[in-house]
Amino acid sequence: MAGNSKGKIRAGIMALLQALSMLCLVSAVPAETAAPVSVETAVCLECHETLHPGIVRDWRKSRHALTTPGDALRKEGLRRKVSSTQVPQRYKENAVGCAECHTMRAASHGDSFEHNDFRVHPVVTPADCAVCHVQEHAQYGRNLMAYARINLLENPLYMDLVRQINGSPTWNGTRISISRPERETNRDSCSFCYGTLVEMKGLETRETDMGEMSFPVLSGWPNHGVGRFNPDGTKGTCAACHTRHRFSIAMARKPHTCSECHKGPDVPAYAVYRVSKMGNVYAAQGASWDFNAVPWKVGRDFSAPTCAACHVSLLTGAEGQVLAERTHTMSDRLPWRLLGLVYAHPHPASPDTSRIKTPGGLSLPTDLEGKESRSFLISPREMADRRRRMMAICGACHARSLSDGHFRRLEHTVKTTNRATLAATGIMRTAWREGLAKGPDAGDSPFNEPLEKKWVEQWLFYANSVRLATAMGGADYGVFANGRWYLSRNIREMQALLEDLRARKAGRVGGR
Repeated sequence: MAGNSKGKIRAGIMALLQALSMLCLVSAVPAETAAPVSVETAVCLECHETLHPGIVRDWRKSRHALTTPGDALRKEGLRRKVSSTQVPQRYKENAVGCAECHTMRAASHGDSFEHNDFRVHPVVTPADCAVCHVQEHAQYGRNLMAYARINLLENPLYMDLVRQINGSPTWNGTRISISRPERETNRDSCSFCYGTLVEMKGLETRETDMGEMSFPVLSGWPNHGVGRFNPDGTKGTCAACHTRHRFSIAMARKPHTCSECHKGPDVPAYAVYRVSKMGNVYAAQGASWDFNAVPWKVGRDFSAPTCAACHVSLLTGAEGQVLAERTHTMSDRLPWRLLGLVYAHPHPASPDTSRIKTPGGLSLPTDLEGKESRSFLISPREMADRRRRMMAICGACHARSLSDGHFRRLEHTVKTTNRATLAATGIMRTAWREGLAKGPDAGDSPFNEPLEKKWVEQWLFYANSVRLATAMGGADYGVFANGRWYLSRNIREMQALLEDLRARKAGRVGGR
């Protein structure tokens, strides 16, 4: 009995010491972290405060560190920043810290590994964030961005363009040949934005200050592409816009975030925004705006739109009336798909565009004559609804006559740039038909010869620039900065190159 009593006393003392140790770890968290942290997160902070001070300091300034999911759920109406109606009890009353994100759903993560008695996964995914942000997760899943990797890899036409851009050229003395792009080249170029496949390939042992430890070996990492394939089977990453570990609303609302992938010359949205009147106001006044306010009130918190104001954010007017609901389906307010493809066209009805085919079998939403594959695109009624949603935002600052005139001008630009592309395509198809270039009908790439590259520039660079200049008010990008001047000059150069090819062919025939 005496031995059992001593054993119980010893066990009790050990338990008390362990509890006190955990309490010390929790109380060691600086006062700026207003919300209490879980014991598990306190253990993480004990080491990573020293190992990764930048990450920890960034997190300490985040909303995740300063409030709890329980506090967030108690916010009422439009002030709520979480869309889930319930959060598991174990997460409610502590800050969203290291352990809450990196040990959650460990069994679902292919990158989970044993680390200091925890099952930890380095890659945090949208399904993890969905515990508190269920609506945003669902909306993002209906987004073209979430399918970006699928839409690239499963479209043979796009992948041919990738090969011509990223493949290594070799000169054999008479001609150039292009090899298949190396995986790391693709990861560093197109997949930087579209997303890589992140997989765990095993563990490696490293010597650390705490002795030997095992760490995962991840392929396709690092990456924060919008359509990334994650080790838990999900697509995308919230960190593409809400950069870890601050996960800032303010950062996501500022145009610099979007500029990573939308700069140009193929998608010159950020470049156009910078020279637009909206960008001018942002540059002059943006430092005084409140980018953290929820809801975001037009005229009080900001006075000119950013990318997020038009495409994502919950906006209210002076009386608190909702002008635009928050959405993470980025095309919800966009009737036209203006960029990236041969012709501007109505947005796809499904975010999975890899299924789209023309009647002739091309993996495009329009054929080479510009005829739309209507069954794959949103209806005229849906286009009108999306236009109304966007115009409601415009109406917070502008009279209806201005907004109507703006959208009439945009639709006019869609017609004229499509017409300029159609003319360039006519030249290109003539060259293919006359055997002056080897196109798809000859079993060759439509992207590898000089005339074909000029054809691609016509729609991928110059037509896109003109459309975005009209859509966003970036005047010179519609004229001389990759605008209409280049659109008109390029087609003349295509014509001259076609005539030169004809002359060369005639000379060869005549000499035989």
